[in-house]
Formats: sequence, C-alpha cells, structure tokens
Amino acid sequence: MPEQTGPRDPGECLLPHLNAAYNLARWLTRDDHDAEDVVQDAYLRALRFFKGFRGGDSRAWLLKIVRNTSYTWLQRNRAPRPTITFDEEMHSDAGERTDPSTLLLQKADRRLIQRALAELPVKLREMLVLRELEGLSYKEIAEVADIPMGTVMSSLARGRARLRRSVSDLLKSNQAIREGQGPCANKAGALHGREPVREAPVCAISFQ
Repeated sequence: MPEQTGPRDPGECLLPHLNAAYNLARWLTRDDHDAEDVVQDAYLRALRFFKGFRGGDSRAWLLKIVRNTSYTWLQRNRAPRPTITFDEEMHSDAGERTDPSTLLLQKADRRLIQRALAELPVKLREMLVLRELEGLSYKEIAEVADIPMGTVMSSLARGRARLRRSVSDLLKSNQAIREGQGPCANKAGALHGREPVREAPVCAISFQ
C-alpha cells in the first residue's frame, strides 16, 4: 500500500479556517486592514508549503503559519514592546469554569472585555485568543506557538489573572465616571444634574 501523505486539496483544508485565521491575525495586529494583509500573506505561504502538510489538524497547522506571519509583520511595522518571560511552572485547569476571572468576565460587558484583552501584552493575548476564542486545546496551542505545554498552561493562568485585574479596573473606572467621581467625568454636566458623557466604543472587534 502506498504511504498516506494526507489531503491534496488545499482549499478543502484551508478555506474552512479563514475566519479563525483572520481572528487571530486581527487580535495580534489590532487592526482590521493589517490583519487582512497578514492573512493573505499567510495563505500564500500555506499554499506554497502545502506539499509539506502530511495530514492531521489543518487548523493548527494554518494558525501556526498565521501566527508566525503576524509576528514577522509586527517586527517589520511596529515598534518593539516588552515581552513576557515564560516559565515552566505547571498550572492545573481544574475548576476553570468556576475560576473568579471566568465568573467576572461572564458578568462584564463584551466591549469592556475586548478593551481589556486588547491591552494585554501580545504573548498573553495570543494565548487567550487561541484558547478562549478559537477553542484550541493546550496541545494544539503548544503546536501553534511552538512552546512546551507547561508554558501554555502557565501563560494562560497569567493571562487570565491579568485580564481579570484589567476588567476589574475598567469596571471601577466606568463606575466612577457614571457617578461623576472619575477624572474623565463630565463635571459641567454633573453640576447641572445631567448624566456624564458616556465613553465611546474603544474596540470594534467582535468575538467569533
């Protein structure tokens, strides 16, 4: 029997994951148009190297290309930002559904969560997008990011903690603004009994 080398139709393998590819690129670049450029480049690379795909999880294979393309684009077009140093400390995911950060995020406004997520360091943002938005397993994330599974788990733990703190701070800030106590409150409106000016949407990215 000839050796099975995996599917030979690139469209069948790659097109179903277009939304996931764009979603990851958009969260990493934080710009819709830049994400489109990244995804286009990533798909061209995927087509170029498709002969090397031996079957298996085509989504993880594609997202790894999208991730690498995104970081290459960021290095060329954005000023470098401080990176997060990963460690190998293992964090159990037991009780993940009842984690305080999960409960807090369930009650928070989606737009506020998007803002908090966008403000995270790119490495932690990447982990949360792959896990929470795209639903990848720890093993799949490790493959996409080319890091040990223990690093994935510890990074997710830190990312959730950072996201929880950021959401909590934003909730307190918004509450202070509504009560006319924050630095951004509309003082003139408060003096005349009018409602403070509400904050405009910060992020138009939608969860997919």
